[in-house]
Amino acid sequence: MSAARAPEGAAASAPPDRTPRRVRHELRFRLVEVVRAERLTPGMVRVTLGGADLKGFDSPGFDDHVKLFFPDPATGEIAMPQLGANGPEKALDGPRPTMRDYTPRHFDIQARTLTIDFAVHDAGPATTWALQARPGQRLGVGGPRGSFILPVEFDWHLLIGDDTALPAIARRLAQLPAGARAVVLAEVDSPEDELALHSAADVTLHWVHRRGAAPGQTEHLLAALRGLTLPAGEFHAWVAAETGVAKALRSHLVGERGAEPKWTKAAGYWRHGSAATHDAIEG
Repeated sequence: MSAARAPEGAAASAPPDRTPRRVRHELRFRLVEVVRAERLTPGMVRVTLGGADLKGFDSPGFDDHVKLFFPDPATGEIAMPQLGANGPEKALDGPRPTMRDYTPRHFDIQARTLTIDFAVHDAGPATTWALQARPGQRLGVGGPRGSFILPVEFDWHLLIGDDTALPAIARRLAQLPAGARAVVLAEVDSPEDELALHSAADVTLHWVHRRGAAPGQTEHLLAALRGLTLPAGEFHAWVAAETGVAKALRSHLVGERGAEPKWTKAAGYWRHGSAATHDAIEG
């Protein structure tokens, strides 16, 4: 008996679905307490938060961000917005509370604990708070308001970032399945600042060391990227660093390395001379 043949003109297998998906969450503001704080490396502090307010918390996107509301240094009070009929409203008159955006490193739904990793390469209020964090201290958490779910159906994945991007990079690597391939370019100050990054995927990890130089300088990551031989195939690139650095990296990828612009996501997680910035970079 002869083997059956596919019908003449039958369509080839469908291309993989690489459409990102947006998920909106109910906006909530939560009051939590420090469960524990630990120094992971010279440049990273991990704070684990807990409390009944974390019921219903959800963060499916690896680069989600929540807004942290820090206590007033003088009074210890935390001024958080309240939800009114038309959205968030100020809870109190007076000075604007100190707020910063951070990536949820991990949420344990059973223990109801939220882990946040703080890069401590600056001397801002968030770093100051994290370095002195002790069990029982309170913190406010808002969001995330939404998640951007990136597909994994690419030939390979490129992840580039500085210390501030490590929580998101770690989450993305944990999401990638066996059989996926990833190349990671991560900048920290020294070998002592390197973190263990676990994944079922095939990961090629390149650490870039500043060795005492100021963070947020373009030459470190860009020079390392220029020196990389990238794998063949269609890839998704994700970049997060100081805004000027992220712009330069995206420009190099799209302009010189053939990266598809719609598959190249870049963000400024911080910016020289500015506080509380988060810049999406499109061009």
